Amino acid sequence: MTRAAPYDRDKTLDRAMQLFWSKGYHATSLKDLEAALDMRPGSIYAAFKSKDTLFRLALERYHARMAEVFEEKLAETESPLQALADWLRLHVERRLRDPAPPACMLAKTSLELADVPGEAGAEARAYLRRVGERFAEVFALARARGELPDSADPERLARLLQAKIMGLTVFLQRETDPEVLLMLADDMAREVLALGHAGTGAPAEHARQG
Repeated sequence: MTRAAPYDRDKTLDRAMQLFWSKGYHATSLKDLEAALDMRPGSIYAAFKSKDTLFRLALERYHARMAEVFEEKLAETESPLQALADWLRLHVERRLRDPAPPACMLAKTSLELADVPGEAGAEARAYLRRVGERFAEVFALARARGELPDSADPERLARLLQAKIMGLTVFLQRETDPEVLLMLADDMAREVLALGHAGTGAPAEHARQG
């Protein structure tokens, strides 16, 4: 009997990530996974143990890909604020080129599984916290380098930025005009850069604790 060719784990996880990202956890059936991964049920369970495990691996992969792109932008410039602005523009540009759903997989999962016991939803929320913490670290670095005033609160700025990005992903789902989306990304990027020129002006002043 001819043995089936060994599966490519990286390609398989990429396909699973795209499928779960598009359909969500509950709407993705075993039949969907069989078709997308080109694997039989027994092979899927032998490789990944369960749908939940496969989904969590897909989440981990999604977060790692996001983090990789973000860190690349940070490495390209000495200005933390410029890196954030460049990443925001790239975020939309990539969504326009990529056939993947515009919604953030982490945010989508945290909402879908908010009231469902299990590790997948908790891990999605943990990844979102890591993203927010990384934004706060970048704002703190900007403050340390003199791009932001001493009164700026990095954690508060990070929460605001993350909330705007989540709103952006919703907007991406309903707006189809690329020019409008690129202008929106540019406006958000300019807001971040404006923090560096605010001094004690409104954006930075509003970021103080109290």
